[in-house]
This record gives sequence, C-alpha cells and structure tokens, in this order.
Amino acid sequence: QVQLVESGGGLVQPGGSLRLSCAASGFIFSNYGMRWYRQAPGKERELVAHISTTGGTTRYADSVKGRFTISRDNAKHTVYLQMDSLKFEDTAVYYCNAFLYSMDYWGKGTLVTVSS
Repeated sequence: QVQLVESGGGLVQPGGSLRLSCAASGFIFSNYGMRWYRQAPGKERELVAHISTTGGTTRYADSVKGRFTISRDNAKHTVYLQMDSLKFEDTAVYYCNAFLYSMDYWGKGTLVTVSS
C-alpha cells in the first residue's frame, strides 16, 4: 500500500523556520522524483519544489527560491522541505508528491501557518 505521510507543520512567526518531512512507503522511493506543493486558502495548488531521484537536481518556485531547501534521504525513504525566513504568504497546506511517468502519489498534507 502506497503511503506518503507529511509531518512538521505548525504555527510559526514571520521570519521563523520549519522543516517538513514526508515519509514514503509501499513503492521504490529511489525511483521517484519528489515534489512539494502547497495550497493556500482560496487559491490553486502550486508547485513549491522538486528534487530528482538522486537529489542531484532541485528546482524551486520563484516565490521560495533562496528561502526553502528540498532534500531527500533515499535510505530513510524520506523527503524534506527546510523552510526559512517564512512569510505570511507561505501559509498553506503543504503536500508531498511522488511521480514516475504516469504514476503519481500524494500525501494528505500538513498545515503551515505563518502568523504573529
């Protein structure tokens, strides 16, 4: 059974940091590219960050570039999103996504709230 379970969300003040984790099971993790998406209230889901199977290639949305870092540990079947210098507009539900050709798996999300 494929599972992606996000954790690490919560309430943080502007300028603060959070580290999200996504634990994967039920598929060959190292074969899949991994992405983090987010969906803010009233907005469409947007791609935040992407990492290749080996971790050698990463890409970021312009809105988070220089503040967020995606990484993965294939031995632990886990992908991370380090979020620094958080802003009010980073408030959203963050989703983990695994993809390989037409196969596409999603977690249920973790809520990040940036508020003073």
